[in-house]
This record gives sequence, C-alpha cells and structure tokens, in this order.
Amino acid sequence: MLAKLRESLPFAWARAGSGSEWPVEVERARSTRRNWKKPVMIAAFAALGVAFVVMEMRTSWLQARLFTLVLKGASYKVQTGESGHGFRTSSGPYDERLGYARLNAVIAKAKERGFEVEAQARWSNKLREIMSLGMFPLYQEKTQAGLRILGRNGMPLHSTIYPELAYKDFEAIPPLVVKSALFIENREILDGWATRRNPAIEWDRLAKAFFDLGIRQVNHSHPISGGSTLATQLEKIRHSPGGRTEGVGEKARQIASASLRAYLDGPRTVEARRLIVRDYLNSVPLAATAAEGEVIGLADGLKNWFGADFREVNRLLNAEEETLDGAEMRKRAVAYRQVLSLLLAINRPSYYLRHHPDALQERVESYIRVMGTSGLISKQLRDLALRVETPLRPAGAMRVRAVDLQRKGTDSVRYNLLGLLGVPSLYELDRMDLTVETTLQGAATQLAAETMEKLDDPAFLAKEGLVGERLLAPGQGSPVIYSLTMYERGASRNRLLLQLDNSRQALNLNEGSRLELGSTAKLRTLATYLEFVSELHDQLVNGKPGNRTALEEDPDRLTQWAKDYLANGGDRSLAGMLNAAMERKYSASPGEAFFTGGGLHVFANFDKNDNGRILTVREAFQRSVNLVFIRLMRDIVSYRIHRLPGYSPAIFTDESNALRKQYLIRFADKEGTVFLKDFYDQYEGQTPDEALETLLKEREITAPRFSVIYRTVRPQATFGEFQLALLSYVHENLTDKRQQDLYDMFAPEKMDWNDRGYVASIHPLEMWLVYYMQKHPNASWNEVLKASAELRQDVYKWLFKSRAKLGQDTRIKTVMEADAFGVLHGYWKRQGYPFRTLVPSLATAIGSSGDTPAALAELAGIILNDGVRQPDTRIERLLLAEGTPFETRLVRKPGAAVRVFSHEVAQRLHQEMLGVVEHGTGRRAFGSVKLADGVVLPVAGKTGTGDNRIKTLTTVGKARNRTAAFVFTIGDRYYGTLLAYVPGEQAAAYKFSSALPVSIFKLIVPDVVKVLESGKERAPAAIAANSPGPSLGNPAGRTASLSR
Repeated sequence: MLAKLRESLPFAWARAGSGSEWPVEVERARSTRRNWKKPVMIAAFAALGVAFVVMEMRTSWLQARLFTLVLKGASYKVQTGESGHGFRTSSGPYDERLGYARLNAVIAKAKERGFEVEAQARWSNKLREIMSLGMFPLYQEKTQAGLRILGRNGMPLHSTIYPELAYKDFEAIPPLVVKSALFIENREILDGWATRRNPAIEWDRLAKAFFDLGIRQVNHSHPISGGSTLATQLEKIRHSPGGRTEGVGEKARQIASASLRAYLDGPRTVEARRLIVRDYLNSVPLAATAAEGEVIGLADGLKNWFGADFREVNRLLNAEEETLDGAEMRKRAVAYRQVLSLLLAINRPSYYLRHHPDALQERVESYIRVMGTSGLISKQLRDLALRVETPLRPAGAMRVRAVDLQRKGTDSVRYNLLGLLGVPSLYELDRMDLTVETTLQGAATQLAAETMEKLDDPAFLAKEGLVGERLLAPGQGSPVIYSLTMYERGASRNRLLLQLDNSRQALNLNEGSRLELGSTAKLRTLATYLEFVSELHDQLVNGKPGNRTALEEDPDRLTQWAKDYLANGGDRSLAGMLNAAMERKYSASPGEAFFTGGGLHVFANFDKNDNGRILTVREAFQRSVNLVFIRLMRDIVSYRIHRLPGYSPAIFTDESNALRKQYLIRFADKEGTVFLKDFYDQYEGQTPDEALETLLKEREITAPRFSVIYRTVRPQATFGEFQLALLSYVHENLTDKRQQDLYDMFAPEKMDWNDRGYVASIHPLEMWLVYYMQKHPNASWNEVLKASAELRQDVYKWLFKSRAKLGQDTRIKTVMEADAFGVLHGYWKRQGYPFRTLVPSLATAIGSSGDTPAALAELAGIILNDGVRQPDTRIERLLLAEGTPFETRLVRKPGAAVRVFSHEVAQRLHQEMLGVVEHGTGRRAFGSVKLADGVVLPVAGKTGTGDNRIKTLTTVGKARNRTAAFVFTIGDRYYGTLLAYVPGEQAAAYKFSSALPVSIFKLIVPDVVKVLESGKERAPAAIAANSPGPSLGNPAGRTASLSR
C-alpha cells in the first residue's frame, strides 16, 4: 500500500526522506480534505432537508402517510344493546343543532320515560384513543339533518331538513361560485397537482398569522391576519364552542381535527378537498330571520335573505354568458351579486345582514371591481353587477304557514317528544338528527283529514244530511271545530292510530284543553257506581271487611239497597247484582233544588218529555237523562261520605263531637283562602296609595265608613293625616270635634275585624289585605297566605257559636262533600281522568269537572280491554344520530298493565254502551261500520252535549262554548272519541246536540276502519336492531369505517 502511495505522491515522499513512516505532506493533504468535506456535507443535508420541507409543505406526502397510519383501525360498530360508555361529543353549533351535544342527556331522559337502548354504536379502541386527545368527532358528517316521523306503514308523516336547501355534491356547485368563494377564503385548496395535500394547513398563511401574533404581544393594536383554511373554518363553525376560536389551543384543535378528517378516505385528498368546499358552502352561518330562525348555508341564505329561487340562481350562474340575452344576463348579475353578498357576509353575518347592509354593499362592490380586474368575472358581468340592486329581506319578516290537518297527529308526537327527551322547544326538536317510528296510520289520517276539510262547506253539510234539528242550521259550518282520536287495542299496549282536528290553531283539542263534554261524564259516573256496587258485593257476599258503621249502624241509600236486594233473594253473583243495579229507579223531575258545591242549584233535562218520568239507571244512561244522574251522583257521594275516616251520625247530633269543630276549622280556612285569593289577584302590583284608592272606589263613602277603613288600613296615621284624607273623601260639614271623635272611635284596638268589616260593608279579609300590603307591597301569595292563617279563622268565629248550628251543619256537609269528591277523584284517575281535581258538585255527573277527548278514549279502551288499563303509546322507537359514531336506537319497554275494573264491571259497562248505540242517543251509528266482506262490527258508545253553563236559583248563565262528543268502541279492537266544538260567544247561536258528532262518526269512521282492516299496511319501517330499513344507515352488527 505504501508503494502505491509513493507512486501517487513521489514529490512528497522524496522530500520526506527514506526513513519516514508517514509523509508530512500526506498528513497535511488529508487535513485539508477534512476541513472542506464537513461543511459540504452539512450543506448538502441542509439542502436536502429544505427540499424535503418545501416538498412536504407543497405535497403533504409525509402528513398523508402519518395521518393515514393514525386513522388505521379507527371505526365504530352498531351492536345490539347498550354500549356501556357515554359518548364524547363536542359543543359547537353543528353539534348543538343536530342534538349530538345533548345526546347522553337525551338517552338518559328517554330511559327514564320507559325506553331502553335497543342498539348502539361501539367505538374501536383506536377511535376512542383519538377522541380522548380532544379531537372533534371524526367521521364524514351530514350536510343536512332533521326530525323525521314515520307512520306504521313506513310512510313519512313529518320531515324537517335543515338546511332546507343544499348542494348535494361538488359538481352541483356553479364553477363561478366555487371560484368566488376560494378567491375570498382559500385560493389554493383545489390545486390538483398535489393529490395528497393537507387542506387544513397553508403554510404561508399560517406563518403570517404566527408572525402577526408575535408582534401582537408587543403591539396590542397590531391586527392578526387569518391563518384559517376552509377546512379549519368548517371545523370552527361546526364544532368549536359558539363557532369561535378562543385561543391558540382551540386553533390547534381545529387544525388537527381537520387534518385527520381530510385523510379519512386514505392518503389522497382530492375528493376530500372538493367536499370541504361543498360542505363549507352548505354550512356557513348567515345570521337569523324571524321566519326561519338560524339561516345555515348559501342555498338557504339566498332563499331567506333575498327570496331567490336556488335552482334559478344555479341555472343562471352555470350558463355560458354567450348564450344569455340582455334580460337573462341582468338576472345573472343579480344572482351573482346575491351570492357574493352572502360569501362576504360570512365573517360577520349579523353585522352585515341584520344591522349594516349598506356596509355589506360597499364591500361587495369593492370585490366585484377586484374580481373583474383579476379576470375572475367578465367585464360585462362586472359592469352589470355594479349597477343592479339586491335589497335584503327584512330580518323580522314572518312567513305565514298554512295549517295542515294531517299534521295534527304528528304535532302531538312532537309535543310528546319535548317532554320525553327533555328538549326545550319545537324549534330545537325539528333540527335534531332524529327519526321516530310511531303508531300513526298515515293513510287513515289522510282519508279522515280530507273529509274533515269539507265540513266547513255548507253545500257539503247539506248533501251529507248534517243540517237539521239538533244538527247544524243552514249556513253554519266554519266556526265548528271537529276533533277525532282513534286507538287500536294491542296485546300489551294500545296504539294511537290517528289524532286530528280541523282547528287552524296549534292547540291540540284532543289533549290540550279542559272541556265540558256534557253527558260523557255519565260514563265515568256509571263506572264509579258499578265499582261501588262491586265493593258492596265483596263485603256483603264474599265477606270482605268493610266499614261497620256504614254497613250496619247508619247505611247510606246505596248500601241499604244492596242489603235489601240480597235479603230479598236477589241473584248473588256479581254479574247479577250489577245488572240489578242498572234496574234501580230514580225520578227525572227537575223540580228539586240541590245543595251542592256550597250553593243551591237546579238542573234541567235535555228532553223535557223526561221531566215526569221515573227511569231505571239503564234507561237514563241510554237516553242521557240529567236528573237521574244528579240523584245517582248524590247516592255515590253519600256512599263515600259514610266511609270517610271517623264519620259518625253523631257529628250532626252531638255539638261536642271533636270532628265537628275540625270540619268547621277546615271550612273557615278553605273559604277564607278562596276569598283572600280573589282579593290578592285584584290588588297585586298596586302601590299602597293605589290599593287604598281601589278599596274606596265605587263605594258609598260616609264619615264613619271612611274612618273605619282608613284607621284599619293605616293604623299608625296621625290625626292630621287622617283629617286631611277624611276631608278629601267625605264632603260633609264636620266639626273638628266630630273629626277627632271619629279618629278615636274607630281606632283599630277598639274593634275586631268582623266589626270593622260590618261598619265598612267590606269583607274583613279584603281590608286586612290592603292593610298588610301597605307595609308589604311586594308580598307574594304564599307570604300573604301564611300571614293570614290566624285571621282566616278569626273572621269566621261567628260560625263556631252554638246558635249557628244550622249554618254549621250546612258547612260541615260542604266540607264532607268535598272530601268525598277527593276520594272519587282517585277512582276517576285510575280510569285515566287527566286533571288534578274534580269540581265538588253533583254537576260533575253531567260534565262540570271537564274532560279531554283523549282521556275519554282511554276509558273506552279500559272497558274494551276487559277492565285492564294498558299503556297508550304513539312512539314506538327512536333513532338518534343515524349513520354516525353516536348512533343509538331506543325502543319502548313493555309497560305494566293495571286492572281498573273487574271483568264483570267492564262487561256490564260495555253492554250499556252498546245499548246507547242500539236504543239511545247514539243510534245513528248503529250498524254503520261494515267490512268489505259485509261483516258488521258492533259500535258501542256514550254521547254528551255541553255548553259550559250551569243554572242556579239566581242566575241562568251564558254559554261560553258549545261541545258535543261521542266516545266509542268498534268491535274488539278500535276505540276513540269524536268532538264537535264551537268556542266563544258565537256558541250561543249553535243548538246542535251529540247527534252531530255521531253523524260525523258515521261519515268518517267506517271508511277509516276499512282502510285499517284492508291489509294495506306494510311492515313498519322499523328502527330496530338487525333490521335494515329505509331509516337505517348502519344496521346492528355492521362495522362502519369513518370514511364515506
């Protein structure tokens, strides 16, 4: 080797001499090479690094590999049952609107209300790991979503999609719109040569933003340029809280989430970037209008802010300018200026669209000039766009929506969903990503609605025989509201089939109002009567323990009848005894006045021919005779009074009986509270001076009367203050001594409240309230009630004196009657009665306590189901967030059935309802329901007419509305109610009876039953696990990747 080296370097070797092992010159040459090789290598590596960074910044090659690798294995799978883990969601505007942000709470609420999770998405470990880092939810998100309600046959009954209009794909967007949007926001996103480019980052813009941020730390007024791309802006407006970027950390989260989302389909992002443009245009927030609320997306923005036709705008902007004439070209300019206005309003939508539209127009015109100069738009379009005007619609303009009768049933579902899911409003509910499977029958609803629409047409009414006695008068029609509810009895639950009315208001008459439905209350009364007969049978025949006093020492009339019936050899079976109870007779005479509800009342029969008759309970039920049921209710109330805790006849004979005083104390407290509440409502919110003025107003004021009022209300007033007030109200010639005497005579300590009330001719509680509110003008009702507790007893102390025994007895009976009705309410509540109290009056037997059509239908269902109350349902299943990693399907759990009536009582009630249709007031419906094969389904029912008027001995009353109802059962499956209703003072002009709803029943319901029985119903569009259907994106058991 040395020889070779010597040959290559002879000069160096010669100078070194023969004895040298390693020449000095070689050492120096080597050192020289080392000195220049190191920097060259560093420079080369630096150049390679710079080239790689530049290439990466331009192509995102490494990012594509990295993010694709990170996403490998990230997926979710919808499986049967609950996942056991709550969902990690975001709280951005998109998540709030579609309901994802509240998803865990919604699921918990539904479970509380009787639903269970049928199937739910499970996340892979990789997806859970990514989400735990704080990323926004990673999946291909929906552009549009909203509430869908499906009927039993899978036909959509209600569908709301937000935004209403949108670009379905990138190709649908006019290129001019794309170019303009990218010119304003993100010019490089669609560069086609870099197929793996990360659309979340544009390095030059990001660097500029960080540079500005650094300067901002020193110079707080320095503006920060936007570093956002369309991808990160889309993350922000969808998922960042409030749709805003609060700090560097939130910006980093937007970039990271956008980057991962871009590579969901793999390393190539060409299609992902095109969809980002589409989704951005479909998702931008454009303030809000009164008509639509929040406006989302360019398409809805054109409709709501300009009233523009979205399709027409797209046609004009897609057209070649050479093919458009002058008029069309002008329309193109208008369309382009409208689009550009919305694109430029995106960063401050409320500022530009609601508050400063002039500033927006200035900005638009500036951009039009720049775009024309840059060649983005033609010179012709530029000039036209600068000349045309595109005024914005007022944000407060309301859109009048027609009421669709077929939506009444789905509206009831929507209102039901509010409570079921804990959603605050219909506005928010309609925007949720939610599909609901209901029991509603769409075809039957449509058929009923079509007929109901015609019921305000006088010609149609006359043609169908609805004009005549006890029906409608000629020309009457439009003010009458008709309401129909129908259910189907199932094996474990009853299903709502249709619910609609022809009211133009949102109010659901079937459930939303307390109506006096007249003699339909006789069905509840009869049911209670038969229940009590059944109780007596248990006690007297079966030996069940009962109240000994009521049974033996002081039996009421009903108990005495039962004892006599059995003693005289009557049929001892329960069915036989119930049948005998229907044969009991009562007078139908209206000649008796009834003390009930704290006052004396008289009642009338609908048919005056019944006045002189004595009728059985059965005949009275069929003919709907009021006086018989008033007297029957009196026996029912007496039956309950005799069984009140501690009841004894001695209450009325022994004045020292302890219960007697307790009843009087309760009466005083209750009546005093009623009076005081009326006074409180009158004086609430008044100043002390206004309250005193109200107390004195419209009264005959004398010197003594004024003096006692003033000294009571303002006991601390000086003589001078009293004198000044006295002379301003009492125009009498009063000497100073007389004034002083009045001041002293009516000092509060000299008279109790009753005496002061007597002198003033004012209820003492009213004077006390004004006195109390002088010192406590802002007192709440509860404070007033608490402060007046002792006084309410004191002002009734006259009642406790022994000489007032007759008055005491009357008031004790009033309290006992109220207690008895409290017990009756428990029986009615088991029957499905919807309200918290009954009116404690015998008039409850003929409807004074009110009812709802839906609750009456529930009672009919109990009777049809052999006395067993099954859960009513209208919502079967819920599908939340379909096709997303949050997908959850809930199904209603089987409800517990409760026996309300014995088999014998239910059977007896049904037989009596059949008698009403066959022999009584419902006979127009007899034989009306026939199937296609000629089979006649038996119709049973009860009718009722009410005008919200009850006569007393001193007043006749004025009708506030008129109602007529028919509660029915059909065969062994269907039941419901049909209501005719006229609200307000116009009700006085209508004389129809229950014959009208029975006639409407005959017109509508038989055809509805034919539809229900025809077999046209297909299997429901199930939202069920493992059952793909039109509503299912990812059936249970199928693994779903996060890509498209």
